[in-house]
Amino acid sequence: MKKIFADSQLNFLVAINVLVVFCAVLLTGKGFIDPYNLQSMAGQIPELGLLAIGVMLAMITGNGGIDLSGIALANLAAVTAGTVAPLWINPTQAPLEFTVVFMGLALLVGLIGGCVNGALIAYGRLPAILCTLGTQLVFTGIAVVLSGGSAVRIGFIEPMEFVGNGLVANVPLCFSMFLAIALLTGIWLRHSPNGVRLFLMGTNPKAARYAGIAQQRLTFLIYTLCGLLASVAGIVIASRSSSAKWDYGSSYVLIAILITVMAGVRPEGGYGRMICLVLSATALQFISSTFNFMEVNSFFRDLTWGLLLLLFVASSRFQPFSLLRARFTTSISSTQKPPPVAISSIEGNITRSQND
Repeated sequence: MKKIFADSQLNFLVAINVLVVFCAVLLTGKGFIDPYNLQSMAGQIPELGLLAIGVMLAMITGNGGIDLSGIALANLAAVTAGTVAPLWINPTQAPLEFTVVFMGLALLVGLIGGCVNGALIAYGRLPAILCTLGTQLVFTGIAVVLSGGSAVRIGFIEPMEFVGNGLVANVPLCFSMFLAIALLTGIWLRHSPNGVRLFLMGTNPKAARYAGIAQQRLTFLIYTLCGLLASVAGIVIASRSSSAKWDYGSSYVLIAILITVMAGVRPEGGYGRMICLVLSATALQFISSTFNFMEVNSFFRDLTWGLLLLLFVASSRFQPFSLLRARFTTSISSTQKPPPVAISSIEGNITRSQND
């Protein structure tokens, strides 16, 4: 427990969650903490949370690692599965089989997309930000061609509806899935050999190379996992909305990066805690729901996300509290310097010692 409370980033995120809920209740009333509203907010977190986990994994690799293609790949997975699955199975006659095939196709698309990103970045040595920006456009273009530029209607299919909107013990199933994936990913990062190697690679690539870590293979693995996480997000999106569209969640890339940076993940790589990312996602969801209660314009929300991202990136870079502490310490030490000794007295002491 002492180690947990010693994490300043974790304490900060807990305080932010409490403060946002307190302010939301003051501004919007007790309806904000109504069980139905809490269930609704929990059901909205997985879409962004899964994409943020992928961004976090890519950032931990260091060397400018990032994945900007997450939401585009999620939309492509949902559009492809929604277009192809009905050609094989009639959803009204076999809803469960249709749901399984839909999920399998979506995961396959995410796996292929993640492998493409991983191969280009790890073995093609392309910069991650430019590579994933390019594949984002490619994935979006393929989704537009498959769907003809319109939404792919999936319709009401009970098993899929349960995945996106069903409750288990009064908790949304998709939120429980998100927590399970976050827990397993966190355990893998902290306790598996590849997780330890990943942190070392992000902290000091040269030391990782001398330690014999296969950096290309590990980078390929990480971006493949990012693709799978994006496809799971696509399944959740399609299950919740009963449709799939190529331009769904146009601001999700920005928000996923904001969640990751707010969780304390350094753009330089080598650090990241899963519990901080979960708390960061919940804090942003609380803020977004407060805006909904207050009927704030969506453009103002995007402005808020952008300003928050700049604020947290700047704070992680400059660390204003550390600078203030260092300046305060320097000022104290400067006031406590011993008085200067006169040169003449020093010379006199030397002369007396020589005579003696």
